[in-house]
Amino acid sequence: MEAPCSSPTAGKFVVVGGGIAGVTCAEQLAINFPSEDILLITASPVIKAVTNFKQVSEVLEEFDVEEQPSTMLENRFPNIKVMESGVKQLKSKEHCVLEDGHQHIYKKLCLCAGAKPKLICEGNPYVLGIRDTDSAQEFQKQLTKAKRIMIIGNGGIALELVYEIEGCEVIWVIKDKAIGNTFFDAGAAEFLTSKLIDEKPEAKIAQKRTRYTTEGRKKEAQARANAGNVGSALGPDWHEGLDLKGTKEFSHKIHIETMCEVKKIYLQEEFRISEKKSLTFPRDHHDQSVTTDKEIWPVYVELTNEKIYGCDFIVSATGVTPNTEPFLCGNNFDVGEDGGLKVDDHMHTSLPDIYAAGDICTAAWHPSPVWQQMRLWTQARQMGWYAAKCMAAASVGESIDMDFSFELFAHVTKFFNYKVVLLGKYNAQGLGSNHELLLRCTKGQEYIKAVLQNGRMMGAVLIGETDLEETFENLILNQMNLSAYGEDLLDPNIDIEDYFD
Repeated sequence: MEAPCSSPTAGKFVVVGGGIAGVTCAEQLAINFPSEDILLITASPVIKAVTNFKQVSEVLEEFDVEEQPSTMLENRFPNIKVMESGVKQLKSKEHCVLEDGHQHIYKKLCLCAGAKPKLICEGNPYVLGIRDTDSAQEFQKQLTKAKRIMIIGNGGIALELVYEIEGCEVIWVIKDKAIGNTFFDAGAAEFLTSKLIDEKPEAKIAQKRTRYTTEGRKKEAQARANAGNVGSALGPDWHEGLDLKGTKEFSHKIHIETMCEVKKIYLQEEFRISEKKSLTFPRDHHDQSVTTDKEIWPVYVELTNEKIYGCDFIVSATGVTPNTEPFLCGNNFDVGEDGGLKVDDHMHTSLPDIYAAGDICTAAWHPSPVWQQMRLWTQARQMGWYAAKCMAAASVGESIDMDFSFELFAHVTKFFNYKVVLLGKYNAQGLGSNHELLLRCTKGQEYIKAVLQNGRMMGAVLIGETDLEETFENLILNQMNLSAYGEDLLDPNIDIEDYFD
């Protein structure tokens, strides 16, 4: 039997989700409607705030992500009220959101509930997913007792983890031929792999983003234990506040198993009964000899390439699933192939007065030729901001043009201590065979790739301090014919900025 609901509260705008998309959306609505109450419903007592925002170029942006108590948001915006609770039900026909005995009537609703990690195996105590701050803390705790771990996955979190972990053997299992398949081609992967196998003597590049604060963590852990809620995703440089050291004294010990996946996971006793043999950690990338492991491990993983390794625990970093569960029941949303709520070019879902932004949504509009959706921090912020503008315009009967940030995919991050800039169709996504690549690589310093089609730049990957991001961004946006420049475009002895001033 359902708990009786208190009398409903009515508000013009309700936002669900305390991550970057939700907080950005609520803040923008609060600015647009200073006399209206904006209700932000979040399962966590801490929210993710964008700080130190910097527009690097016309499209490229950098910012820090800071975890803050929700009271800080309410202090900054007196018309935002934060409700710490998980949504139990959405009644779209009645324009009503239910949470823990309360119901809220909305005129416009924005769903920004993020995504949750896909786990390779649910309910196994030796399989950890890393998505929110609590799971990152749990990972650090487990790592302090570990001699060997296995990381499954080839995305951003896996890339960062593999580089940052010290004092622990790491077996990295990827289903692709090369590392970082989401972001890099084989050439860039090879450039980075050499850095991975080397020791790490160099100083870290300047920390640009705020580390996580501990305030609110204990409260968050208690709230999560009670509600079984999914926290909002980790921020950029999430690992900076953690000490990722295992039990051993060495720096880096990584073995990569490519083009394979997990076939079966055995607990210790199961593995003993199976009478199968596991392998020792490969000591040399060129030495293919096989040695049976005498050590007894808590968990064993059999891979599809028939190899078996024992380890202390497994990190599942195989992507995310949009967190749509509480909203689908009884509501006829159009859902994308990736499980997200489909939104049009004004962030509007298929249901009246309901918008969505960030990881929960699937962009269902006809995109610019050099933009694609990726579930990244930068897009969460852009979508949250733009959804608020669209909600504001619709509520006063106005129309709004699509935001310029959706003209060009642009993302700046850091992998293996290198600055990484991704622009447009940086991996020639969707261009077929009708494209050419221009490459420049200086081992240990920079890797530059430009993707051209019919003489026009469609995308680029810039690794290292190249200072080319603004020039390349303009060349992609202007679609200037570059055929006449040929290889000169990447000649290090020519300052190409002089060409295009």
